[in-house]
Amino acid sequence: MHIVLTSLTLFYFAALALYRIFFHPLRSYPGPVLAAVTDWYQVYYNILQGGALVTEIERLHKCYGPVVRVGPNTLHFNDRVAYHDIYSRGTTLTKEPHFYSGFLAHAPESSMVFSDPQKARHRRNLLAPSFSRQAVMKLEYTIQKKVDQLVALLEENYNSLDSSVTMAFAYRSLTTDIITEYCFANSTNTLADPNLSHPLVLETRNLVRRAWIQIYFPFTIHLTTSLPKKLILWLFPNFTTIMDVQEKFERQIDNFISHPDVRSTIEHETIYHYLLEPKDPGSRPSKKALVDEAFELLGAGSDTVGHACTIGTYFALQEVSISRRLVEELKEAWPDKGRPMSFTALEKLPYLTAFVKESLRMSIGAMHPMPRVVGDETPEIAGLNIPSGTIVAMSSFFMLMNPEVFDNPDTFDPDRWLAENTSEMMADFVPFGKGPRQCLAWSELYLIFGNIFRKLDLSLVGVNEYVFFTLNLKT
Repeated sequence: MHIVLTSLTLFYFAALALYRIFFHPLRSYPGPVLAAVTDWYQVYYNILQGGALVTEIERLHKCYGPVVRVGPNTLHFNDRVAYHDIYSRGTTLTKEPHFYSGFLAHAPESSMVFSDPQKARHRRNLLAPSFSRQAVMKLEYTIQKKVDQLVALLEENYNSLDSSVTMAFAYRSLTTDIITEYCFANSTNTLADPNLSHPLVLETRNLVRRAWIQIYFPFTIHLTTSLPKKLILWLFPNFTTIMDVQEKFERQIDNFISHPDVRSTIEHETIYHYLLEPKDPGSRPSKKALVDEAFELLGAGSDTVGHACTIGTYFALQEVSISRRLVEELKEAWPDKGRPMSFTALEKLPYLTAFVKESLRMSIGAMHPMPRVVGDETPEIAGLNIPSGTIVAMSSFFMLMNPEVFDNPDTFDPDRWLAENTSEMMADFVPFGKGPRQCLAWSELYLIFGNIFRKLDLSLVGVNEYVFFTLNLKT
C-alpha cells in the first residue's frame, strides 16, 4: 500500500508539472521552468532569501523581456502601460485573496484584505472624509505637535558630537504617534521613550518581517490566535505590546459604541466618527472590523512615511549640496524658526517639494508586487489578452526606477523634479500605488522635513540596516 500511495503521489506531481509546462494557458510566456512548475519558487526568494523576489524578477526581465511567468498561474510585467492597466481597472481585476488575507492575517476584516471591489469601495468611502485635504489641514496641529515633540527630544538628548541616534527608529516613532493621534485621538506616545526604542515601534517592524510566513503558511497565524492569551504571551513574549494596543483600540471602540456622546467631547474627530455613523446604519462595520482597520492604519500609516523620511535624510546628509540647498531655502522662507510654518506654505517651496518627491521615489514604498486576478471582462493588459483567472502584478519598483522616465534612476537627484515639464514622471510616480489617503502622508513629509532641516543640524556618522546620525543644534 505504501508503494502504491508513493507511486500515485509521484505520478500526480509529475503529471501536474507536465501540464503546467506544456498545456497550461500560460505555457507560451517565458520564465524559469521551476517557476512554471511550482509556487515554491517565490517562497524560496521571499523567505529563504529574505524578501529578494523583486531582485530576482528584475533579473528575469533582463533575460526574458517585459512579461515573465513567475508562478504556475502568475505573470509579472515590466511595462508602464501594464501597471496602469492592472491597477486602474476598477472591478475588472480583483485582489488575489490568498496573498492579502495572509499579508494581513492579523487584521482579516480590514479594508485592504477585501477582494470584493464593492465591499472595499464602501469601506474606503467611509474613511475618505478623514483623509481629505480639508481634514488634514484642519488637523495639521496634531501633526505639528508630534513633530515638535521629536525635535525637542533630539535637542535634549542628542546635542553633542559624541551622541548618535538611529533616525529610522526616531522617524518610525514619530509616524506611529502621528497616525494614532490623528486617527484615534489617542496617541501611543512612543516618543515618550528618549531612547527611541519603544516596543511597539520594534514589534511593528517585526510584523512586516513575519508577513511572508503568514502568506505562505497561513495556518500559523490561525493556530496562534486560537491559543489562550497567556500561552501566546509565554510562547511569544514580544506580542505583549501588540496585544496591549489591540486592547486599547477595543476599549476605545467599546466606549464610543456604548456612549455615543463621548465622540463629541474628545479633542478632534477620529476615523470612528465616520465608521460608526454611516448613512446606512446597517452597513456599520463590526467591532472586529473596526479593530482590524485600526491595525491596518497603524502599520501603513507609520511605515511608508517613516521609511521615506529615513531615506531622504540619509541622501541629504550624504550629499552636502542637497542639505545646504534645503537649509538655505527654508531659512529664506522661514526666518523665525520659533514660529511654526504651515503645510500649505511649505508645499510652495520648490526645492523642498522636489526633495519630498525624490525621497518618496527612492524609498519605493510597497516594493513587493501587489497581485490582481484577471476577470472575464478584463480588457487587454499592455496589449495582451490574458486568460481569465490569471494572477498578474507589477512592482512599483519598475515604475519608479524606469530609466526611460527617470534619468539615472539609481541617483538621488531632487533637481529632476525642477525641470520645466515633469508630466511624464508624475504619470509614473506611484510611491503609494493607486491607493487613497495620500494627503496625510504628503502633509507629514513636508512638516517633518521642513522642521528637521530648519531647526536641527544633522551629520551622517554611520550606516547599517537602520542608518545612524549625529545631531548638533543650529546656531
